[in-house]
Amino acid sequence: MSILVNADTKVLVQGITGGFGGRHAGLSLDYGTALVAGVTPGKGGQTFEHGNHKVPVYDTVAEAVKQTGATTSAIFVPPPFAADAILEAVDAGVDLVVAITEGIPVMDMMRVKEYMRGSKTRLIGPNCPGVVTPGTGPGSTGGCRIGIAPGYIHKKGNVGILSRSGTLTYEAVWQVTSLGYGQSTCVGIGGDPINGTSHLDIIKLFNEDPETEAIIMIGEIGGSAEEEAAAWIKEHCKKPVAGFIAGATAPPGRRMGHAGAIVSGGMGTAEAKKAAMTDAGIVVAETPSEMGKALLQAWGK
Repeated sequence: MSILVNADTKVLVQGITGGFGGRHAGLSLDYGTALVAGVTPGKGGQTFEHGNHKVPVYDTVAEAVKQTGATTSAIFVPPPFAADAILEAVDAGVDLVVAITEGIPVMDMMRVKEYMRGSKTRLIGPNCPGVVTPGTGPGSTGGCRIGIAPGYIHKKGNVGILSRSGTLTYEAVWQVTSLGYGQSTCVGIGGDPINGTSHLDIIKLFNEDPETEAIIMIGEIGGSAEEEAAAWIKEHCKKPVAGFIAGATAPPGRRMGHAGAIVSGGMGTAEAKKAAMTDAGIVVAETPSEMGKALLQAWGK
C-alpha cells in the first residue's frame, strides 16, 4: 500500500518539452515511474526521448488520457498558463494533479479552487516538490516519483512524510533513510496560500494506510492548517506523529519565502502551532536536524 500513487500509476507530464519539465521527466523515468505521455500544445506527434525511453507527446491532456490511460498529471507549465493547465487536466478526468509550478497568481488559484469544487480530481500543490512512493529496486527505484524530489534519498518503508516545504521534505526523508527506516509515501503540499490539499487531508490518508506506521508532519508559520490537523490528530489519529514548524524567527508581518508563510493578527505563529501540536501528543522537533530523533521518540523506537 501507499497513498496517492504507486509503481503502477500512469503519469503524464504537462510541459514535458520544456527544459525543466523534460529534465525531471527524465529523472522520473530513471526512477522507474510509469511515465506514459507528455502534453505540450502544438507539439503533438513528437516523441520525448530519454535513454531507452520514448514517450509520446500530445496536444491535449484529453487525447493523452484517451490514448495511454494516464490517471495522474504533473504540471511543469510556466506560471501564466499553469492554472489553465490544471483545469485542462481536471476536465480530462484524471484522478490526481501535481502542480510543481511556483508563482501562479493567487487570483488564478482562487479560480481553480472554485472550479474544482465537487470534482473527483485531487490537486497537490502548486509550488510543491511533488509526491514520491519509493520502490524496492536499487536506490528505491521502481516506485513512483512525480515532481522534483531527489529520488536516491528515498527508501521503501513505513514512515509517511508531509510538508509545505520542499527542502525540509528532503531533509526529513534523508534523516529517516539514514536511521535505517524508510518511507511509505512522501508528499509536498506546497507553500502557496491557496493549495489543493491540506495537511489534514494527507494525515487522514496516512491514518488509513496500513503500510504507514508513523508520520512526520512539517509545517511553517502562517495560516491555521497545522493547528487544524493537530486537533484532528488528537481525537482520531491511530499512529504516532512527529512534527516541525519552520519560521520561528521570522518577524511578524514579513513574508518569508513561501507566499503562505505570513503571520498576521497574531494568527499562525510558530509558538501557537507548536503548542497545538504538543497538546495533540505530537513530538515536536525544535530544529530541522532533530526531526528523525523526534520521530523515533514518538514511534518508541
